[in-house]
Amino acid sequence: MSRNESPMDRVIRVVIAVASAVVAFVVGASSALAIILFVVAAIMLVTAATGFCPLYRVFGMSTCKVTNS
Repeated sequence: MSRNESPMDRVIRVVIAVASAVVAFVVGASSALAIILFVVAAIMLVTAATGFCPLYRVFGMSTCKVTNS
């Protein structure tokens, strides 16, 4: 699994994850919207931590400028 996210892309994903988690707590942690937001936050954190986005691979995209060996 090679990286396909740039460092800026990863930072943006962390920010989105934190914002999603905060909004989920404000809405109420047991509501349907909060559960969806927690899932979004988890996905964003995992992809930011690994530097790999499966959807980028499906669409043939990459924001990472470093070539992978």
